[in-house]
Amino acid sequence: MAAVQQRTQYSGDIANALLAYYDRHARDLPWRAPPGMPPPDPYRVWLSEIMLQQTTVAAVIAYFEKFIARWPDFAALASAQDADVMAAWAGLGYYSRARNLIKCARAVVAEYGGKLPQTSAALAKLPGIGPYTAAAIAAIAFGERVAVVDANVERVTARLFAIETPLPAAKPEIRVAVDAITPADRPGDFAQAMMDLGSSLCSVRNPQCLICPLRSNCAAQKAGLAETLPRKAAKKAKPDRIGTSYWIERDAHVWLVRRPDRGMLGGMRSLPDDGWNARADGDSQPPFATDWSPVAGEVVHVFTHFRLTLRLAATAAPVDESRLPPGEWWPLKSLDSAGLPTLFSKAAKLAIRARQKI
Repeated sequence: MAAVQQRTQYSGDIANALLAYYDRHARDLPWRAPPGMPPPDPYRVWLSEIMLQQTTVAAVIAYFEKFIARWPDFAALASAQDADVMAAWAGLGYYSRARNLIKCARAVVAEYGGKLPQTSAALAKLPGIGPYTAAAIAAIAFGERVAVVDANVERVTARLFAIETPLPAAKPEIRVAVDAITPADRPGDFAQAMMDLGSSLCSVRNPQCLICPLRSNCAAQKAGLAETLPRKAAKKAKPDRIGTSYWIERDAHVWLVRRPDRGMLGGMRSLPDDGWNARADGDSQPPFATDWSPVAGEVVHVFTHFRLTLRLAATAAPVDESRLPPGEWWPLKSLDSAGLPTLFSKAAKLAIRARQKI
């Protein structure tokens, strides 16, 4: 109880100091409103928060701007073709986010007249919006006083209050602490200020405590613990998987398939493969019998739960199209427009380099 009382006692000091710092040093991002200004368009907040899930700001900006230019609101995105959205998402990874993006846009149009609900509780009922994303949208777009906790906020808070319980077990304690210091006035700016602080001065390594606006309130800094927090439980090693993809070429075209909507890289165009997944290696069986040649090299790609080594076999032999898996011939000169996931984009580049050496 003493710790909670201390957080409450100093919460005003923390919020005031951090907001004053944010007013001077806020990042200029295309989905944000300037500090102290009216909230940004909720659609832009929602789109950015979905894109930013497990992805860096630097990687997201270009994708965000292209999406906004092409689909500027919920109605436009809801009416888009799934394949077009998935192709535009290619390279951002975690493709279930893109599928949920489409589902959410359509739900917002069908159930809410094209406007997001304004509370974190209602937002959390929509596809692809979990507790963190719901809180972030509600605070930033609608001014709800709610605890917004991402990885950066976890780090800042664990240091502020010297929370030594390892993550993920520390998450409930951190959430209570964030709630205690979140102000009723400008909760969205406060949430973004915490994120900015965690991505800059309060970084994972070499935190710049001497110039931090919260230095006088930081228990970890006073105890010399800042760089050691937050503690993290040891991670389990990722299993290694092996698979093979197949390059089928004819008349400067390559055969692409569309992956099932459910599962790894669901709904994306890809090269045919031998059925590898997170739980098992591929079976090394090509889609049909012909003269297959191994392509020199391999692609190593790290997914959330495993690491895949992907090999490649190619054929340019005449093909009976009735034996091909469902798909389409795609011109090599416009392969970049196919929206291949990063894994298969790497494999395609490997095949094209090998082809050019022949």
